[in-house]
Amino acid sequence: MSALDAIMGGAVGGTLYGIGVGPGDVRYLTLRAAGLIRSVDVLACFAKEGRNSCARTVAAPLIETGREELTLYYPVTTEAPVGDGAYDEPMRDFYEASAEKLADLLRAGKSVGLMGEGDPFFYGSFMHMWRRLERDFAVEIVPGVIGISGCAAKANTPLTWGDDVLTVLPGTLDEATLACRLADTDAAAIMKVGRNLAKVRRAIAAAGVLDRAIYVERGTMPGERILPLAEIQAETAPYFTIILIPGNGRRI
Repeated sequence: MSALDAIMGGAVGGTLYGIGVGPGDVRYLTLRAAGLIRSVDVLACFAKEGRNSCARTVAAPLIETGREELTLYYPVTTEAPVGDGAYDEPMRDFYEASAEKLADLLRAGKSVGLMGEGDPFFYGSFMHMWRRLERDFAVEIVPGVIGISGCAAKANTPLTWGDDVLTVLPGTLDEATLACRLADTDAAAIMKVGRNLAKVRRAIAAAGVLDRAIYVERGTMPGERILPLAEIQAETAPYFTIILIPGNGRRI
C-alpha cells in the first residue's frame, strides 16, 4: 500500500459513508472522499428521474467500470418551502424507501458510499438518510467543499472581512423574509435560486444591496457563468446557481 493510499483509507463493511464530492470540479474532492469512492462496495447517489446524478458526474473520473451502484431517483424535482405538503409528503415517502434500500445493503455487510454535491451536512439529501439510519448502523461523514466556497473562489470574491456576519439563505423563502434578512446582515449567500430568481432579485434590490450581488451559475463546473446580478435579466436560473453578496467589513 502506498503512503497516499494509507492517507485516503479504505472502507469498512456495514458502514454508510456520506461523501461530499464538492462544488463540481473533481479536483476539489478531499483525499478521503476519493479513497472511499474507489473502495466502497456500493456507490450510491441521488438523481432527478431521467437525468444523470450530478454527484456521480463529478466523481466519474474516479469510478471504475463494473462498480456496483445504486441510484435513488427523486419523485419531485422542484424544491418548495418547508411545510408544502405537495413537496414534503412524496419526499418523505421517498426518503423512507431509500433508507430501507441502503439498510438492506448495510445489513448484508456491504460498505455504502452515498455521494452528494458539496457537503453532506450542508443542505444535503444525505441528512435524511443519516437521521433514519445512524442509530442502527455505523456512519462516517466525509465533509466536502461547499458550493458557496467554490463559487466565491471562482468569482475571486472574499465573502467576509473582519467581523462581518455571513447569512446563508434559501431562495425558497418568501420575498419579504428574504429582503428583511438581507437588510440585517453584512454578507450573504443565496442558494436554491432556480425558479426563484426573479423574487430573489427583487428582495436583493429592496434590501439595497443589488450593487454588490454576484450571480454565479455552475461555479467550478463546465459552463460556468459569473456576472453582476444587475446584468441578469432572466426570470429563472439553473439548479446550480448561487448569488453572493460580499461583506464590506473592516479591512486592515
